[in-house]
This record gives sequence, structure tokens and C-alpha cells, in this order.
Amino acid sequence: MLKHFISLQWKSFFRSASFQTNVALKILMAFGALYFILVFVALGAGSYYLIEDSLKVKPFDLINRFLIYWVVFDLVIRYFMQKMPVVNIKPLLYLPFKKGNIVNFTLGKTVLSFFNIIHAFFFLPFSVVLVIEGFPVLNVVSWHLAIFALIYANNFINILVNNRDVLFYSIVGILVILGGLQYYGYFDVTDYTAPFFNLMYEQPVFAVLPWVFLIALYFISFNYFKKHLYLDAGLSTKQSEAKTEDLDWLNRFGNLAVFLKNDIKLIKRNKRSRTTVIMSVLFLFYGLLFFTDSIEAYDAPVWKVFAGIFVSGGFLFTFGQFVPSWDSAYYPLMMSQNIRYKEYLDSKWYLIIMATIASTIISSFYIYFGWEAYVAILVGAIYNIGVNSYLVLWGGAYIKTPIDLTTNKKAFGDSQAFNVKTLILTLPKLGLPLVVYAIGHYTINSTAGFILVALTGVLGFAFKNIVFNKIESIYKQEKYKTIAAYKQKN
Repeated sequence: MLKHFISLQWKSFFRSASFQTNVALKILMAFGALYFILVFVALGAGSYYLIEDSLKVKPFDLINRFLIYWVVFDLVIRYFMQKMPVVNIKPLLYLPFKKGNIVNFTLGKTVLSFFNIIHAFFFLPFSVVLVIEGFPVLNVVSWHLAIFALIYANNFINILVNNRDVLFYSIVGILVILGGLQYYGYFDVTDYTAPFFNLMYEQPVFAVLPWVFLIALYFISFNYFKKHLYLDAGLSTKQSEAKTEDLDWLNRFGNLAVFLKNDIKLIKRNKRSRTTVIMSVLFLFYGLLFFTDSIEAYDAPVWKVFAGIFVSGGFLFTFGQFVPSWDSAYYPLMMSQNIRYKEYLDSKWYLIIMATIASTIISSFYIYFGWEAYVAILVGAIYNIGVNSYLVLWGGAYIKTPIDLTTNKKAFGDSQAFNVKTLILTLPKLGLPLVVYAIGHYTINSTAGFILVALTGVLGFAFKNIVFNKIESIYKQEKYKTIAAYKQKN
């Protein structure tokens, strides 16, 4: 049975429309995984001695003290980035497969997730160092296994709280409050959690408790998904009070008003789009890494423009990169109507521009860090309007990833959003303004650099019609490939 399920998944991977994209992505992901593995191994092998030499405290006690933050932060990362395992169950339910086998296989896929395995490359070397330093082997092993039980417990907690935003953000909010209270010395939660982790080491018999918790979570997950494993699961919808919104103030945009109203309603009513807006707001604070001189590596002048691009372009990068995927649920129907591509793209462009202008105005608090900081954001906004707004729409023609608006998974990106064409279009988004600024800065002065970046944006805006005609023709060329990709479920 297991062999048969693996065979089906293998065929699904090779027969998917994004097979070539997935192969290229897997190669890049392998290099990325190797990098993180090396980093974790180095930290695991060296953190004991680094803490001992630099902080002059007992390394093991310090690790146990802050393990609670490691565990909770791991859960946060999983919630946003770990892809839930998917098995196309509809054809399987027609066949003589037991539901328990299907659920076991699906949950078993999560056990092999990179988000679980990566922790071993820190804790294994660290445990070896503890044994070398004279810690009892039995105690170290019991502590080590208890930690891994908690890591795998996070795996199943993530599955259970998937798409339960209120519960998840409540946990994150509590963690942030506790971290703030500890930082300012009002309340230290680690005084209460550190004894628990120490107990796993001092009394090995108590290391069984995390494993009991893990097994219980597995059976809870198993029973939950087995109970909901039927063909019409999720088809029934909750009845709620219907609300209408006129958004009459958008009528000034003429024919584009229909598309703009649809996009605004989409953002307000759907989980994934709301998460994207929240992420774009977080981009506003990205400049604090560059303008506060808190990180020495970002002291180079060109990084100010880099920060300006991101601060003003949060919505552009998070929402714009998935045009037209936001409309994937009804894209085939929309393409069968008498709709001009130019009007459709214009509406997306105006939405991006309005968000960019709003972000630039809100980020005016950066004036506190000096006029150059806010000027960098202003010229970054001009460049985003005159160049990057076209590039994200252009790149969207090659991103054929249907979006499930009811979930915020992959809100940070999607594997199918990567391909050679989108990678090439990324270079002028981020690299070109840095090069243009560097030419002006190092040949004349910083003001000349800002002027050159702004002029590049103004020049791009002047050629809007020509660029849009090119983008429109590309969308028409990719139209049927996009429709076919949106219809594919795997």
C-alpha cells in the first residue's frame, strides 16, 4: 500500500505542468538546504564553547533557559512556510483503500519535512559536545530525545492550527508580550520554563512526557482527518449576513472601476489576500535595519536605496507578483468574456500605484533618521512606480500558480512562482536602482545618485503605453497556458 501511494506521488510530480519549474527549484532548494545544514552544524558544534568563552555562563543552562523561544519560533516559521502535505483523495476514495491508510500516509509525509530534520543538525553536534565535556550519556540522550519529541509535536500542532488564524496570532501575541516583559525586566517566563527542560536532563524518566504528548497529538490529528475524509468535506459553507459595498468613489476610473472594486473586495474578504496586506505593512519597518545604523553590514550608501525600494514597494512585491493568480478561481470564465487585457492590467497597475503612494506617505516617520533616509524612500517609490510596477505585471504572465484565497499558506511565496524568466526580471527590480545610484554617488555625490534613480523612474513612466502594449501581448501569448495551469489541481 505504501509503495502504491509513493508511486502515485512520483507520477504526480513528473506529470505536473510545473515539472521543469519544480526540477529547477529543487536544485536551488538543495543548495539552500545545504547552506542551512552547514550553519546549523557549525552552531551545534561551536555554540557550547562560544557561550562559555564570550558570556562566561554555563552553556547548557543558557540553552535550556531559551529553548522555549526556539520551540515557539519554530512553530511560527512552520505556520507561514511549511507546506501542508496534499494527497488528491477524490480518486482514492472510489478505490478499495482504507481511510486510515490514506491519512497515515499523508501525515507520514510531514515526518520527513525539512522543518523537522534541520533541527537534528544543531542538536546532534551539541549533544556530542555535551558528552565530550563530561555530561552523562544517558541524561544527554534523554534530553535530546525529549527535545525532538517537542519539535515533532510542533509538526502536528501546525497541522491542527492550519488556517486557524485567531488561535495562531493569539499565541504569537502572547509570545511577543512575554518577550517584551522579559526584555524590560518585568517578568521572565524562562524562570518557569527552564526547570522543565532541565528536568528532562536531570530525571531521564520524565523525558517520556514529551513523547506521550507527541503520540497524543498524532492520534488527535489522525482522528480529525479520518473523520473529515469524505468527498463533500468542506463543500458546505457557513451562512453569514450578506453585505454589499458600492465603492462609488472608484467610479472616477471609468471602465477600470469594475476591476478595482473586485480587487478591493477580494482583499477585504479573503484570508490569503488579507495576509498579503499585513505583510506589505510589515515592509514599512524594513528600513529600520538600514537607517538606524544598527547593522554594520548595511552602512554602504547603496543600501539606503535598496531599503527605499522595499519600504515603499511592500504591496507591489507581495500582491503584484501574483497577478493574475489572484483571479485564478474564475480566470477561465473571465477570459471567455469581452474583457480587454489592457483594462485588466491597468486596474492592477492603479491598485499597486495607490498602495505605493500610501506606503510612501505613511513612511514619512523616517524623516526622524535624517532627510537622506526619507529621500531614499521617495526615489524608491518613484522607481517602483515607473519601473518595478511594470516588471511585476510582466513577471506575472509567467507565474501560473493558482491561489487558494481561503488559506494563507505560501503567503511568503510559492515554488511555482520561480522560473528563469521571473528570475531575470527580478534583477532590474533590485539590482538596477543600486547600480544607477552607485554611478551618481561615486562619480558626483549622493544627491546625484538619488536624482539618477528618480529620473529612471520618471523615464519609465513616460513610456508606460509602449511598455503596457508589450506586456499585453505577452499575456495574450501565455493566455491558454495560464488557463490550463489554473485548471490543474496537482
